[in-house]
Amino acid sequence: MNDQKNQIELVRYKVELKPTWDALVDKAKNATFLHYRDYVDYHADRFVDHSILIFKNGKVIAAFPCNVVEDQVYSHGGLTYGGLLYGKDVHAATVLEIFEAIGNYFRENGKRKILYKVVPQIFHTYPADEDLYALTRVGASLVRRDLSSVIEIAHRPKLSDSRKNTARKAEKAGAVAVELNSFHEFHALLAHVLSKFGAAPVHSVGELELLKARFPEQIRLFGTLIGGRLYAACLAYDCGHVVHTQYLASSDEGRQIGALDYLLLNLVEKYFSDKKFLSFGISTEQQGRVLNTGLIAQKEGFGGRGIVHDFYEWVL
Repeated sequence: MNDQKNQIELVRYKVELKPTWDALVDKAKNATFLHYRDYVDYHADRFVDHSILIFKNGKVIAAFPCNVVEDQVYSHGGLTYGGLLYGKDVHAATVLEIFEAIGNYFRENGKRKILYKVVPQIFHTYPADEDLYALTRVGASLVRRDLSSVIEIAHRPKLSDSRKNTARKAEKAGAVAVELNSFHEFHALLAHVLSKFGAAPVHSVGELELLKARFPEQIRLFGTLIGGRLYAACLAYDCGHVVHTQYLASSDEGRQIGALDYLLLNLVEKYFSDKKFLSFGISTEQQGRVLNTGLIAQKEGFGGRGIVHDFYEWVL
């Protein structure tokens, strides 16, 4: 690296830089545990990683998790959201410099455009929309907007009668909500549910076990059991002040007795009552163009209200 004052320098990530990367994520105001290299790299065989560390005056100030596919850059294809990660000490003018440097870097590397997935605001630990302003300044366009549902736990609206009644049915059937340690029965249930829509779980059992071993406090599995049998389950990602329901699944019998509603109510009132937000994830389909009204109605019945997940296209 050179010693020029105020010089922004981009360095492609390599495994030797893992401590530097993870230390930056520790301090970033818009990062979650998904941005640690132990998460980003768990499926490294599926992506050509081209993540970048940004230095100024020889000090790391930001990171840009991304992968490349031919002449396109994605931030990051293996993550729900990517974006530029940076701390409270990085000012708006510096973020503009960083974006200029990123654009120049990938142009020189023969790339044509960047698909930038914004970190939703609820995951910020301090205001962090400088990147949105920078995207506007470089001429990026909003190309996709998904709608997600979030509960602010301490101030959530009253539970709807339908959600209350279905949760009560499960309780009367003898349901208990417990934390689980094995992923096998959950994965089989999830695969069965997704198969009806011609889909399959993104994660294998082995990958879930690997991630749980790497992030035992952040990745937690919960289930509704009756007589020891699993009727509904939720894989939760604990991101600090936000808990995100990464996977939700219910058997056919579970739907009849409200097993998933019962489980979600227990997550809100028992397991995560000390958190600020519970995120249910998106209820949009076809690149955000279609709203699954039935799915979002269930989330709204628990008090979930909308936030957006935005995708920008930056033509280089």
